[in-house]
Amino acid sequence: MDSKTLTRDAEPEPEEAEPGRRRVGRVKAALATALLTAVTVILACRAADSDGFTPVTQALAFLPWLLVPAAAGLLLTVLARWRTGMVWAVVALGGVAWYLEPYGDTNAPKGPAVAELRVMTSNVEFGKGTPGLVEAARAERPDLLFVQECDPPCAALLRKAFPKSVYPYRQAVDAYGAEGSVILAKVPLKDGERLPGTLGMPSAVADVQGHEVRVQLAHPMPPLPKGVSLWREELGRIRAYAAAGEGRPTIVAGDFNATQDHAAFRSVLDAGLRDAARLDGSSRAPSWPAAAPAPLGAQIDHVLATPDFSARDARFLEIGDTDHRALAVTLTLHGSDPGDD
Repeated sequence: MDSKTLTRDAEPEPEEAEPGRRRVGRVKAALATALLTAVTVILACRAADSDGFTPVTQALAFLPWLLVPAAAGLLLTVLARWRTGMVWAVVALGGVAWYLEPYGDTNAPKGPAVAELRVMTSNVEFGKGTPGLVEAARAERPDLLFVQECDPPCAALLRKAFPKSVYPYRQAVDAYGAEGSVILAKVPLKDGERLPGTLGMPSAVADVQGHEVRVQLAHPMPPLPKGVSLWREELGRIRAYAAAGEGRPTIVAGDFNATQDHAAFRSVLDAGLRDAARLDGSSRAPSWPAAAPAPLGAQIDHVLATPDFSARDARFLEIGDTDHRALAVTLTLHGSDPGDD
């Protein structure tokens, strides 16, 4: 008997290999099922306009990245020759792609431009990012500067770097840790009704070239595993503030701890606000965590404004020593359309 005969005899017959192939196919199908089930649950909550429950609430912040497990699920179903699974995976991929579309309209205001201001917001992570923020603010020269997690050392550094000759107006919640927040302004501010919240959220009414603009710093609690209800409640207070504007120009800026894929954040937009980054074509630019390379991460830092504002020159900035990127954008206030008279 020659070597060729021995080699042929050692090869398993097709019927002997079939059980092994079936086992491998079942494993691939099981892995695909796990991936696609997770994607489907998250998409179902998004479709139902619900933020669901932990960990769905947190996963919604990264909804675009569901393309990865959905695509992996499709590959596994193809390898497993599971036709039903292939259809499931294609539907899941289509669902993710559908919700990648930015939320909200971008129609430009029809009236003439009557005022303009540069707005900047930054979470400095317990004050650690304040030196970088100072440098960035000197370059961007915002008229309104919203700072979250600004503890007393942060507030002192801001006063030193930006004396009253630079920012003569200030509204703040002076506190340690994440509770401190401040609004610095080059335009006149008067007191506004401060929103109650776990973290400081000062309010003001600004005089922007003779036009009264409501100004609110946003910093609701994050959706921690045992704190989703509180997160939803505090975003609801921001929504109520927006809805109470009665058509007055309004700007709400800060760390919302939410993205456009969260129903609680969309309800804030639906109360009469638009996302400035969305208006300028940057609706998916990530702002957190700053350590994640673009395009990874989620956009949870926002500048929102009523539809009488247009937006341009939105920039997400690395300032260092904080887990957030700062956001700077130019807002232009438009008057009423002469055609409406």
